[in-house]
Amino acid sequence: MRGKCVHRRRVVAPRAGCPEAVYGTTLEGTWAAARRTRHQAVHPKDGGEAPTVDGREPVGKQRGASGHRAVPHTADMRVEAWSPTAEGCIGEAVRAVLEGFADTSGAAVVGEREYVVTAESDEDLLVSVLEEVVYRMDADGEIPLAVEVGSIRSAGDGRGLSVRFRMADAGTAVPIGAVPKAVSLHDLQLRGGPGGWTCRVTLDV
Repeated sequence: MRGKCVHRRRVVAPRAGCPEAVYGTTLEGTWAAARRTRHQAVHPKDGGEAPTVDGREPVGKQRGASGHRAVPHTADMRVEAWSPTAEGCIGEAVRAVLEGFADTSGAAVVGEREYVVTAESDEDLLVSVLEEVVYRMDADGEIPLAVEVGSIRSAGDGRGLSVRFRMADAGTAVPIGAVPKAVSLHDLQLRGGPGGWTCRVTLDV
């Protein structure tokens, strides 16, 4: 039975030739004291209005668009994203989460990290990628500046993909909201339709 939060680790493995160097500091102190702010910015990449994930598909000029937005939610962080592909939707969800709590425009780059992610379903891949973001901030003091999601493929009895992050020292980013602590399975959604893919995910802060 699904619980509220995800606590499973480790479904992610570093790619060969991509060492896991540790940079930065822990998120205690500066990040722990971050003031929580609510933002409801919409970021469609084609300038169109954002589709919803309540059963309606993107239409008109929204077709083929990618974007993301924060959704008001009591005490937690909730984001929605959309893209022509499931992989693009996962990448947009990562960007939405990052924009919800950090300004990385002046953050110091520390390198690239690439991982292979495996899970039981596409929705679980979304959760696992976001878990990796949370884990890297907590364990290594690193925050993604950019994300590239590889093609989803069959992996044994489940699904798999590769994800590449361009990472920065989290201590050099500017806190603008509460840092996510865990990915919730409540109201989790990733699905495709004629107009593209949409997803919705909530994170505990």
